[in-house]
Amino acid sequence: MVASPLQGEVGRGFMLSRVADSMFWMNRYMERAESLLRVLHTNYVLSLDKGPYGVHTWKPVLQIFGSLNEEEINELEFSSPDVLKYLITNSKNTNSLRSLVNKARENARGMQDHITKEVWEEVNFIYHTVNNPLLEKHLSGEHALATLTNLLKHCLTYVGVTDTTMPRGMGWCFMSAGRFVERGIVTADVTLKQFEQIGFVIDDHKDILYWRNLLLSLSGYELHLKTYRSSTTNSNVLNEVVFNTNFPRSISYTLNRLEKYVKDILEENDPPSKQTIQREYGRIHSRVKFADENFIKQVSLQRFLEETKTDLLKFSQLLGQQFFSYT
Repeated sequence: MVASPLQGEVGRGFMLSRVADSMFWMNRYMERAESLLRVLHTNYVLSLDKGPYGVHTWKPVLQIFGSLNEEEINELEFSSPDVLKYLITNSKNTNSLRSLVNKARENARGMQDHITKEVWEEVNFIYHTVNNPLLEKHLSGEHALATLTNLLKHCLTYVGVTDTTMPRGMGWCFMSAGRFVERGIVTADVTLKQFEQIGFVIDDHKDILYWRNLLLSLSGYELHLKTYRSSTTNSNVLNEVVFNTNFPRSISYTLNRLEKYVKDILEENDPPSKQTIQREYGRIHSRVKFADENFIKQVSLQRFLEETKTDLLKFSQLLGQQFFSYT
């Protein structure tokens, strides 16, 4: 790949497409790592409490973050130690925490001159923590929950370090675009799995205990309790995770933030395909922005979420083809 220059300075000179690529993907990988840990932490806690909805199963989590076939999933779904091993330390799983952090560090290592020392040190620290030979032992014993909590805190520290030390130049725009593309994809993914278990029925009523898994996995449980007072819980949950622009992990919020960084990237670089990118993003954003519950019912919730996820994946590819010299 030939690294072509992009307009917009990072450090000295022009940013290269390979640097923009690394910044975009470093943050996508780290966002997915944080999301994975949030989901694992939530499900591990819930697995300790049988609750009113039967024995806890890891099946939905394995379907989102793994690449196992149905038979392999069935063998693992009730074994927390085996699931944690597969989703955190198994390098053969491309979505395991170790795989994600290794790829994030590889991107960071190749562009150390374009990120702050603090960001590099945090990524490097998480890398060594995840690759510690003792990690697997800690995940299978009594320290599993504390280990998950500690790993999640490190990922949150990374977010804080990048936010407080990175200059708001073109590099920051590509980093932020990667973060919000990934966040929208994960929100659509975990919402799909939770609604799938009730046949995507919106008009039915499941109490708030049923929705703890989804809302805690997205850090939206507390906001839900403080914001939504009506008894139409299914509808309220849908509103929060899709339309609530005050909720940092809702699809609408992520698209609003992504719009800002896409606009800055296009204005700074003015690529030949600027109008194509603007139209494609406008189509994706408008489909969610001007939707409501009635529209979702008409097209079906499953289709709406699946198409939103697919649209974001395709848009990520479009950005790559334009700015990262992909063929």
